[in-house]
Amino acid sequence: MATHNQLGKHGEQLAAVYLAQKDYTILFQNWRYSYYEIDIIATKNSKLHFVEVKTRSGAQFGYPEESVTKKKFRYLQQAADEFLHQHPGHYRIQYDILSITIETGQPPEYFLIEDVFL
Repeated sequence: MATHNQLGKHGEQLAAVYLAQKDYTILFQNWRYSYYEIDIIATKNSKLHFVEVKTRSGAQFGYPEESVTKKKFRYLQQAADEFLHQHPGHYRIQYDILSITIETGQPPEYFLIEDVFL
């Protein structure tokens, strides 16, 4: 597996732990439909959260959250629409981005952007 893929998988694991510590209940990780994927689907306070996780090993190429483009966000929305079709009954939803920066010798830095709409 390529290094950037390993970093992404590690970031998703860290994200699940981080969100659980913030009282989110993780329902699914890496939920897939067709070629769409949702990194984390979780609930908190009766709201369903679709979380896009972005991880980088430093800021030399910008912050992780900057890599979420309108196109990527549109894919997230389309995947969420299918999830809601398959799992009806969720009336309050929210899209979030969890940015994680992992630098050697430093603890991971988390930045949660809630209720995103691009």
